Amino acid sequence: MTRTNTLGACGLALTGILIQSGCDKAAEPAGKAGPAQGKTRTSVVAAVIRKILPAKPFILPEGTPLAVRTATALSTNTHVAGQTFTGHLAQPLLLDGREIAPRGAEVEGTIVESDKGGRVKGQAMLAVQLTRLHAAGGQVVQISTNSASRLARATKKEDAAKIGIGGGVGAAIGAVAGGGRGAAIGAAAGAGAGTGVVLATRGKPAVIGSETLLTFVLRAPATVAADSK
Repeated sequence: MTRTNTLGACGLALTGILIQSGCDKAAEPAGKAGPAQGKTRTSVVAAVIRKILPAKPFILPEGTPLAVRTATALSTNTHVAGQTFTGHLAQPLLLDGREIAPRGAEVEGTIVESDKGGRVKGQAMLAVQLTRLHAAGGQVVQISTNSASRLARATKKEDAAKIGIGGGVGAAIGAVAGGGRGAAIGAAAGAGAGTGVVLATRGKPAVIGSETLLTFVLRAPATVAADSK
């Protein structure tokens, strides 16, 4: 509805109310009209205006925090950048005392980075962002948030253990074959083999488990229509 049409509709509605008010007044016995009837007419006028005029939308400001629990597990072993995921609000989203979305409301997001990490160095990393919020009343709101990320668990101790085991096995074989000198040669060869295993194996994946609590922040204001309440 355009502004001109809206104002016209308001004018017609108010005219009808005033005409009806005049008729009611004319039909009343003298001295019977009271303040209660005037208040009733005022409330009717206000209700008509609220119904005709579009309600002002709610604006979620930049920096609004959203606490979210993931619905399923995400991993660099099974997910790639561009895939979507879902979660639910861990607490109600409020604005000036109004509930914009209840606890448990669904949110949608996208995996923005899924790096398995290099075989030589580097840990796997997984990063996600939110893109949509299911507000009260069933409205779906487009949102833009920061990224929440997780790094894989470091494996330096495990790598050292693999190299150590390789060196120990090599030393044992060398000792049997050639005594002390053979043990030294075997240890070096075994350690080299252990290092090769480490370099040929990727580290642990980065994982965001199911029901993980993540905190996001709006990077830009988001508009929620008032009729979603």
